[in-house]
Amino acid sequence: MEFTTESLGGGIAVIRGDGRLNMVSGPALRDTVKRRIDAGDSRIVVDLSRVPFMDSSGLGALISCLKTAREASGDLRIVSPSAQVTMVLTLSNVDKILTPYESVEAAYRD
Repeated sequence: MEFTTESLGGGIAVIRGDGRLNMVSGPALRDTVKRRIDAGDSRIVVDLSRVPFMDSSGLGALISCLKTAREASGDLRIVSPSAQVTMVLTLSNVDKILTPYESVEAAYRD
């Protein structure tokens, strides 16, 4: 899985994944989020529009990233999850703490 990042200014960074979010790619997501937070972007948007599959390890990585962002006085929001990713979020009740947004713009619209 590949991750690209983009800083939007105002402490907001967008991380876009492309591939399966699982036990292999989860650590890379955690590292990517940590690097963005260390660079001063504590408000993270994870764009999942190109992530067709997520397992429990990927879910754990997202929760870990949320915790890391909040410990840095920020937050993590997710955008455009696929149907399978939405199902995992819903079945685990994580959709209550990681509410999906329709777009990057909507995720941090204040």
